Amino acid sequence: MTIFINDRPFRLTDADRAELLRQKADYDVVLDARLEAIRPAALRGHALILNASPATVTRTLALMLGPEADVVQSLTLSVADKKEAEVEMKSHFRVVKAAGGVVFDGDRILLMYRLKRWDLPKGKLDSDEKSRTAAVREVVEETGVEVELGPKICTTWHTYTHNGNNVLKRTKWYRMTCLDDSRMTPQWEEQIERLAWLNKNEVQNALVDSYSSIRYVFDCLWKGERVAG
Repeated sequence: MTIFINDRPFRLTDADRAELLRQKADYDVVLDARLEAIRPAALRGHALILNASPATVTRTLALMLGPEADVVQSLTLSVADKKEAEVEMKSHFRVVKAAGGVVFDGDRILLMYRLKRWDLPKGKLDSDEKSRTAAVREVVEETGVEVELGPKICTTWHTYTHNGNNVLKRTKWYRMTCLDDSRMTPQWEEQIERLAWLNKNEVQNALVDSYSSIRYVFDCLWKGERVAG
């Protein structure tokens, strides 16, 4: 599981996966929670913590949410019980459910520009609403584009603060096909400045000015296309 805290990846993984990551990734810091105390001053760049307990999850989560986290680009924790660690992590947030879509029109993809970054249409689920229904509704509301729902791409988790509370947003993402864009209009109430149909190369350039969670969605999308192809 990966959540994006202040746009930085915070990953929970099991021991076998952690060993593979250790072999393939170039970590700046590798620590073993069983052998040494995890001190904030020791964490920097891309860090991997082995044998993390639920208490380690809590301590490092507090670090990532605090001002000291500026020097940490990503944090990966290897845990014995991944489900237990996920429950511990989620207990520190109010969880909000959302859904969104990556809309295709042939080879073009719909992106929107909001708050000085490129983004994808998404929004919170209404009471008792299903993710698939909410994803289509939010795309129509934010862009005016009529779409046909396709397969699920992935789920992202990212954090933000609202009224002094830490919020964890779970967003389910779906691939969609454009049916009609004749009424395409950015939803000004959501601070969407403009909408654009971009080809793959243009999307890749736009993602430089986007969020880590949005780049993750496209990584999953394109990885799925390579596997299918």
